Amino acid sequence: MTELLRVSGLCKSFGDSRVLDDIHLVVQRGEIVGLAGESGSGKSTLARCITGLHTYDSGSVHFDGRLLPRRFSAADFRAQARHVQMIFQDPLSSLNPRLTIADILCEPLRLNSALPRDEQLALATGWLQRMGLPADTLSRYPHAFSGGQLQRIGIARALINQPQLLVCDEPISALDVSVQAQIVNLLLDLREELGLTLLFIGHDPAMLAYLCDRIVTMDKGRIADG
Repeated sequence: MTELLRVSGLCKSFGDSRVLDDIHLVVQRGEIVGLAGESGSGKSTLARCITGLHTYDSGSVHFDGRLLPRRFSAADFRAQARHVQMIFQDPLSSLNPRLTIADILCEPLRLNSALPRDEQLALATGWLQRMGLPADTLSRYPHAFSGGQLQRIGIARALINQPQLLVCDEPISALDVSVQAQIVNLLLDLREELGLTLLFIGHDPAMLAYLCDRIVTMDKGRIADG
């Protein structure tokens, strides 16, 4: 394996509260790394710093050998979004309720490619089929779907530009147990098919042990194990 992501000495505070303290983390290409820890341990904040959704105070993040800016401009964010995508805990809140599924899936293509609309829709249809959803899903709105279906749509949106790294912020914790297993197995299948690298935040030790190649534990803003 070759190194894809390196976080070195990363620190982040909100006001006087230190949330991340000297974080060091390496993720190899093709690896699934679990990020465990109690609520408030800093897992989601770290994920947002890696994806450019949060700035941080000090340290560095290297992706595929490149030093990422501490503060992303709009252009930086669009460029990095081709390579790193995030899946959120609540799929309904992460999808625009005013857009059809077609527009939700095609938006990343519109922002990052010059593909004509018919080719965008063809790609969207193909990704929906990979997620086990019918093509007529495209014409509907997010409120028409279950939580598990919405998370599949969120995964399709994240993968439509074929990123190298998928950062998953507790993407199954709001789902029923049976649906959780389906989503985890879907991610494993996609990892095998696409050679994806995943950073997966979760709190269920059994699920993390099943899904991940290794597990890193956070405690009070620091790496405690792994």
